[in-house]
Amino acid sequence: MSGTGRSAVSGTGLPSSGQAAVLLALMWIAYFLNYCDRQAVFAMRPSLRADLGMDDTSFGLVGAVFLWVYAIGCPVAGHLGDRMSKRLLAVASLVVWSLVTAATGLVTGSGGMLGLRAAMGISEALFMPTAVALVADAHAPQVRSRAVALLTTAQIAGTVGGSVFGGWMADLGRWRQAFFILGAAGVAYALPYLLFLRRFPERRGERGAAAPSLVSLASARSFLVLCVVFPCFVFGLWLIYGWFPTFLQEKFSLSQAEAAWDATVWLQVMSAVGLLGGGALSDWLYRRTPAARQWVLAMSLVGCAPCLWSIGAAPSLATTRLAAAGFGLSSGLFMGNIFPASFEVVRAEGRAGAVGVLNLFGGMVSGFATLFGGLLKSSIGIDGLLSLCAAAYLLAAGLLVVATRRCFRGDHARALLPAETAP
Repeated sequence: MSGTGRSAVSGTGLPSSGQAAVLLALMWIAYFLNYCDRQAVFAMRPSLRADLGMDDTSFGLVGAVFLWVYAIGCPVAGHLGDRMSKRLLAVASLVVWSLVTAATGLVTGSGGMLGLRAAMGISEALFMPTAVALVADAHAPQVRSRAVALLTTAQIAGTVGGSVFGGWMADLGRWRQAFFILGAAGVAYALPYLLFLRRFPERRGERGAAAPSLVSLASARSFLVLCVVFPCFVFGLWLIYGWFPTFLQEKFSLSQAEAAWDATVWLQVMSAVGLLGGGALSDWLYRRTPAARQWVLAMSLVGCAPCLWSIGAAPSLATTRLAAAGFGLSSGLFMGNIFPASFEVVRAEGRAGAVGVLNLFGGMVSGFATLFGGLLKSSIGIDGLLSLCAAAYLLAAGLLVVATRRCFRGDHARALLPAETAP
């Protein structure tokens, strides 16, 4: 670690508040670009069908292939992030996924699109575990949920920005140029991003530290329950992300840009409110119980369930917007707390690995959300799938409540043991 890095570390072993704030801001921008690049394609379905001959099934595979490859890559990325420089991994990921995004503007068929989405899954997998772990490491437990929640608002903004920009450019007949512009923005951002991160202090001992193994992670029953609950949540979330614009366009006869707007702005604005409010609520409750984040997750799932059903069943665009806003508010509570909740039952040396494993399960299952949307669109329908998701959310909430009451205390105590004494 450089002398600059050492002087910026406080007596608590954390970076200075100024360094932590700048880190969070720069990570936010990179995460925003991450979601712009992955989400723009979902607002372009009519254009891609016309230009590339993509039917509902192949369009569903666009999301599924990305998520499956992303899921497989996340544990590898988490393993690397716990054993080498998270800073370098974050920058390398940004550069590669931006180049892949730019190359997407050159595809001539559905096969090329699927290949590049797989490549994007690999490159973006490097980012998430390292970004969340860096932000978590830079903030004390009493403010960690708020810090991760602020970072996750970039996912909200990127989903809106990428969808609206992609839909608007597609309506103009310039969907290829949209990918060129998004890719160029990421490459241009890489230099200032690198210049700061190369001076940012990573904790002494992070590189080469004895990070917990997968067996060690699996010994925490509370963590295993999160590995079940998280995929259930993201299945519903990615069904909305992948098919809501198309659902609205066909149900209410909207343009691509209009459908992208209505599918994202109401949902994502309220998601940001839920993220920030949920982060503050969890940090406040944490003073009373270390299990605060687990309880907020359960509350989120209970709130999401009726909103998911209403999105599919609402008879008008206005009531669909209201249901989407309710789902966004409730889902924001979950997104801001799932990773901090895992950090309560996993040792600090294994945070990137924990995020990677959670994303493995989440990505594998959520890939089926976009695929099933295409396969079952003409039979069960998107509305039918949303109703099934609502029931699954309630079951997941019940499982989480039982696990928190029975397993959390012991798992949390073991997570606080020094590395050399932990089992």
